[in-house]
Amino acid sequence: MEPLTHNMCNLFAQLGLPSDSEAIKQFISTHGRLNSNTLISEAPFWTPTQATFLREEILMDADWVSVIDELNTALHRG
Repeated sequence: MEPLTHNMCNLFAQLGLPSDSEAIKQFISTHGRLNSNTLISEAPFWTPTQATFLREEILMDADWVSVIDELNTALHRG
């Protein structure tokens, strides 16, 4: 069985956020430029549930890791 691959739209939907391309661009524009020392799961704009999801998926090296890493890069770049 092949592992699932998720995209940014899937991740935003999973997080309960608007998941269309424009909404994702706006989110990154609004919340981007995280300090390099800030872990994505510790960013101040997540709800506790969203932060827990991100942290657990990273720790479990789950199917979501590659797209979470993509979002992490985008948020640190701004």
